[in-house]
Amino acid sequence: MKGIIVAAGYGTRFLPATKTVPKEMLPLIDKPSIAFIVEEFIASGITEILIISSRRKKILEDYFDREMELESVFTAEQAEEKLEKIKPYKAKIYFVRQQEMLGTGHALLQAKSVLGNEPFVVAYPDDLHFGAKPLTKQLIELFEQTGCSVLSTIHDPPNLSRYGVLELAEDNLHVLDIVEKPDPGSEPSKEASIGRYLYTSELFRLLEEGWELHRGGEYYHTYALRQLMKQGKVVYRAVEGERLDTGSPEGYLEAIIRYASSQKQYRGVLERALKSYFQPS
Repeated sequence: MKGIIVAAGYGTRFLPATKTVPKEMLPLIDKPSIAFIVEEFIASGITEILIISSRRKKILEDYFDREMELESVFTAEQAEEKLEKIKPYKAKIYFVRQQEMLGTGHALLQAKSVLGNEPFVVAYPDDLHFGAKPLTKQLIELFEQTGCSVLSTIHDPPNLSRYGVLELAEDNLHVLDIVEKPDPGSEPSKEASIGRYLYTSELFRLLEEGWELHRGGEYYHTYALRQLMKQGKVVYRAVEGERLDTGSPEGYLEAIIRYASSQKQYRGVLERALKSYFQPS
């Protein structure tokens, strides 16, 4: 099984930083968000990873390449700890560019020739996961049990109506539909879709079918997904562990704080800073 990371977008909510720095490279302290996704894939047994990027994101390729100059300097200094931090990942990482920003459905079609007939996991770097069992592994386990495409969800998040919300079958496992940003109170369930998906290879045939029917604007993968749902081939997996949403500046700031609070070396600094800045006057 292979992994895909969709990283072609502009990241306009983070301007001016993303004028030159890809959003996927914005760090949680000292590690870019995309690295957490790669590590999740590897921890789940995926060692072939395709990153869909765009013209402005050559820095992503540089990040996952070897840094020979630093390696030489750190080797001469016998700086083993620094060498460990920059060592290449034990995975084959490929890149393909989406030359026009035509939506996620179009982006996924760029990966067809690389993936062949294998199932694959799609990740969006806005959604980071921390927990004992990697999120991708959770999806793979359910796929192995059902043979179906798998959507990941969080249960009853705040502002549920801002998500794509799943309509579930009576077995509370299969997915009948996904309703994007339903009116408050009209949500078909409490299960909100987030940015991690496992798809069978038949998705590509349906993506191509939908592309033929598409008439202008951005093309999303919703058409293909709904066709699979009609065939009873989509199930969902509620996330075990913690999900951090870095898709907006507010969410990114919260993610940094929550991540720092989980790291022993940063916890004391965070506590002192919060006490200093938010002490009652």
